Amino acid sequence: MELDIVAQLMALSARTAPKTRGEDFIELKILPKGERERLGRAMIEFGERQNDKKFVRDGNNVVGSDSLLLIGLGEHGSAGTNCNGCGFMSCGGFDEQEKKEGIFGGPNCAMRLIDLGIAIGSAVKMASLLNADNRIMFRAGAMARSEGMMESEVVIGIPISATGKSIYFDRG
Repeated sequence: MELDIVAQLMALSARTAPKTRGEDFIELKILPKGERERLGRAMIEFGERQNDKKFVRDGNNVVGSDSLLLIGLGEHGSAGTNCNGCGFMSCGGFDEQEKKEGIFGGPNCAMRLIDLGIAIGSAVKMASLLNADNRIMFRAGAMARSEGMMESEVVIGIPISATGKSIYFDRG
């Protein structure tokens, strides 16, 4: 079943979700079938090497999905709120820091991470309204970033499927 239209509508919901100060640092990508399968296989291989059954489980879900939306938080400065959520005493302190690499890039502004969460929630709400099964996957996003499929500071993957029973729950 072709679910890229659902993924496009999910991306639309994420794009139009409210953002701090109206500034948009959300990045979106719908993975074509070949890249989706490559991502799933990379997750499975990583899980097998690291003896991490959750990466294998989620990788199999990605391979079995009909579409997949990546939502990321792009490179950004502070929101100018001095909230201390990033761990710095002021936004000035945050803005002066050099970016560090790990699973995700950082540090990240807490307000911008909240924007990412709202965009993700808007996307999965749209999938739900269209009766498409979905699952928010940290592991899919981390592996997509690692594989160079998206360069955002933080990436979350949302695979979608339409079958008689959701492939994302009761997974053992």
